[in-house]
Order: sequence, then structure tokens, then C-alpha cells
Amino acid sequence: MTETLRLATRGSDLALRQAETVREALSSRRRDVELRQVETRGDQIPDELIHRLGKTGAFVRALDEEVLGGDADLAVHSLKDLPTEEMADLVVAGVPERAPSGDVLVHPDGLGIEDLPSGAVVGTGSLRRGAQIRAARPDLTVEPIRGNVDTRLEKLLAPGLQAEHERRLIASGEENALTAEGGGEGDADGEDAAGEGAEDDAGDEVDEEFERSVEEWFDSLSDLERAAMERKVETEYDAVVLAEAGLRRSNLFHEVETTRLPREEFVPAAGQGAIAVTASDPDVVEAVRDAVDHPRTRVAVTVERTVLGELNGGCVAPIGVAAMVQGEHVHVRARVLSTDGTEEVAGTRDLPIRSHATAAAEFAADLADRGADDLIAEAREEAETDD
Repeated sequence: MTETLRLATRGSDLALRQAETVREALSSRRRDVELRQVETRGDQIPDELIHRLGKTGAFVRALDEEVLGGDADLAVHSLKDLPTEEMADLVVAGVPERAPSGDVLVHPDGLGIEDLPSGAVVGTGSLRRGAQIRAARPDLTVEPIRGNVDTRLEKLLAPGLQAEHERRLIASGEENALTAEGGGEGDADGEDAAGEGAEDDAGDEVDEEFERSVEEWFDSLSDLERAAMERKVETEYDAVVLAEAGLRRSNLFHEVETTRLPREEFVPAAGQGAIAVTASDPDVVEAVRDAVDHPRTRVAVTVERTVLGELNGGCVAPIGVAAMVQGEHVHVRARVLSTDGTEEVAGTRDLPIRSHATAAAEFAADLADRGADDLIAEAREEAETDD
């Protein structure tokens, strides 16, 4: 094993933060780790939805190829992106303790999904989330959204902040016009005065409608909000659904208003909130396992990924699977939906922890027999038609 371990990671802020947690864990065992940023296919096609990027591994293959090619010793992934098929010459060497695995609704005013008005536009880049939203609120409009966590939040916040900025500019400009022109005689004169006076003084004047000047208001915005002010958006979203773990790891959870979605309806993706570290060299595998592996998390995600793998749904069908270790059992919940959210096969089961993988496969077989296979086949046909 080399003196310094080379860790392959995507270059997004979230990916780098995940990689940093792995580096810190290994550093605590006196292992030096060098981060190696790699561009993946998912990064190269930013406007393509995840489920159209190929069967699996849009964000995975390029990283693992670095390991197999000898240019990196290990790679870090969001576990939910990792294919369920076994990887030749690679193993999941470590699964650190999981972050919160559920989904949250982000709304500028903190509304929950039950409070959104009919017709509200909700953004998501996930087939699963889209189907679950439609099942819970068929009167909402689900629109695709892509980008990193901060990009999606900026797209959500941009229209409201830009409209607020414009209101403040207009209010300040109108006041300047009245002051400069003595009340602005005639529509044309008033418009001209507002246009000229607002450019110089809008940031300094405080209109009676607002307690702060435009400049003071802008200075009070967070970095995220300022970035949103500069973003052009084609679709205006009333809310977006994101993974809580991604928000927390990006240090953005407390920057926006969120409500947790009920896990009974919004069953997370298999492996959501968990990180996987892949490696090939046996010595590296052992070092990673000793430093970062969290046994309870590994058991839970093994159950989830076994169910997903047995159903063979991959990322082409709306499937949620969530497991939690509870004493001598693993409680697992699964929900398979049609893409429009009108049909579903769901179930829960307590699996014996000593045979959790075998029991998870049996649970998946039961779901398949009850119609999950049909829903997955329909989703696959729809995906092939879209292509």
C-alpha cells in the first residue's frame, strides 16, 4: 500500500465535502490522503436527467476506472448512485455512518407539501420523488430540475428575490421622481424622472414601504441569495424536493426553509444519505474498513440495495427502500410506484439481522409477485420510449 492514498472524487462541493469526511477518518489512522478530482459522465451532461444517463453509474464509472487503472487507490461515491450489480475487481471497502436519509421540501416560506396551493410547481430530478409527489398531491405540477444542491436552491429562490429587488427599486425610484420633479407632472415626465433619478439614488433612499434601502437589503442577503439574484431561470418553481443529507453536507440546511416529508409516503432511495468508498487493493480495503466502516449503516444499506437489486429497477423506476436496524431485526419499508403515481405496491417487514441479506431478497420477491415487477417493466418501457 502506498504511503499516500489517492482518493478519486467528483469536483462538486457536495462530493468534495463527502471526500473530506473520508480523508479525515483515514487521517485519524495516520494515513495521508490526496484528493483527485475526476469529471464524470453525469458532470459532462448537466442538462440531462439522471435516469436518462444510462442504466447505472453516471456519476460512478469514471471514478472507479481511476482505481482500476491504478491512478487512484480508492473512490468515494454517494451510495445511492452506486450500481447494485457486483463490480469486477472492486469492493465497497467502507460505508461511514449515515446522515439523515429522508427527503425535505424546500419552500421560501417554509410551507409543507400539504400546504402548497393546487397547481404549485415542485421541482425534482428524481423519478421516485416525482411519482411520490404525484401520489400524495396529484393536483401539483412536477417539473424536472438539475444541478448541484446550491444550483437547485438558487433556481428556487431566484424569481422571488429578483421580484423583491424590482419592487424595492421601483418604490425608491418613484419616491425620487416625486422629489426631483415636484410631484412629476404628466405620465411621461414622471416615468422619465423615475428612470433617471432611480439610477443614482435608488440604493440610498428609503421608501416608506420598506424599512431598509435597496443597498441595505441587498447587503443583508446570504451568499446563496446573492447568487440566486444573478441566476436566470426558465422554470419558476414554488418548491423543490431534496435529500436532507445533501443539504446538511453542503452546509445549506439552515440557509433555507425546509419541512421533512413523511417517510411512510416519501420512502427514500436505497442508500440515500450514505457514502460508499470503493477500492481494489486488499491492503487499502482493510485500511478503509477499519477507519470508516459503520456496521449498522452497512447492514441497513445492504438490505436496501438487496431489495433494489432483486427488483432490478435501478434508476429507471420509482422505487423507495428504507431500512433501519432495530435490535435483532432490520425494519424495512419499500414502495414501488408507477411513474404517474397512480399505482403502487408497498410493504414493510422486520428482517432477522443474522440473515438480513437473504431475508431482504425474499421480501423483494414478495413485492415482485404482488405486482412490483409489472410496474417496473412499465417504467422501463416508458424510459425506452422517451429515449
